[in-house]
Amino acid sequence: MLILSTLYNSIVHNFFIAFGVVFGASVFAGIGAIITNNPPLKVMIDLSSSIKIWAMAIALGDTFSSYAIIEKGLFEGEFKTIIKQAIYVLTALLGANTGYSFIKLIHRCGDIWGK
Repeated sequence: MLILSTLYNSIVHNFFIAFGVVFGASVFAGIGAIITNNPPLKVMIDLSSSIKIWAMAIALGDTFSSYAIIEKGLFEGEFKTIIKQAIYVLTALLGANTGYSFIKLIHRCGDIWGK
């Protein structure tokens, strides 16, 4: 039961860390765009699409340890660790893409409200 609880906590944390990195960076880039007199929503979309991979790396923490764990799982036959790492990577990817989709939704709503 404790293992599932730890796995669940890590999954939730990875998702929201990746989401928060994409969303937070985009919001602050939008504020910077307002200060520098650039279109904020365009800057937010551009940044959020390019920062997704970095959000995944941040959510996973030390990415080299993830590779070491995957290597250990492949060469020593520990497939549970490979599955756990795959779940962590997919969760971080889902969080980053959800953050990007949320920024696109804000952009779409801005288009609707601006008309």
